[in-house]
Amino acid sequence: MEEHFSYDNRLGIYIPVLKLDWDEYSKEIQEEILLYWENIRGAIPDRIIELENEINQKQAQLNDENDFSRSCQLNSEIAELASIINDLWLWYRANQTISAKIHH
Repeated sequence: MEEHFSYDNRLGIYIPVLKLDWDEYSKEIQEEILLYWENIRGAIPDRIIELENEINQKQAQLNDENDFSRSCQLNSEIAELASIINDLWLWYRANQTISAKIHH
């Protein structure tokens, strides 16, 4: 499946990278891709929880931080983690229709 997915370091998951139009793949390959994606998709909420925990830790640090530049850095890190979470939810939701194909 490595040829159909690529690891995204920012998101921390494999994302689909299809080189052909969906209909150009055989039914067997489509099914393999969908099953592989469903496993990845199922892990997205756990990945989001990990990132939310990181945000909570950074917010706790921010509450006790007196150095302005460090506060700005923590705010930037929190914003980036929130952006990653948003992107993960987009992948999770946008591909619900794809995942539904597995069950048909």
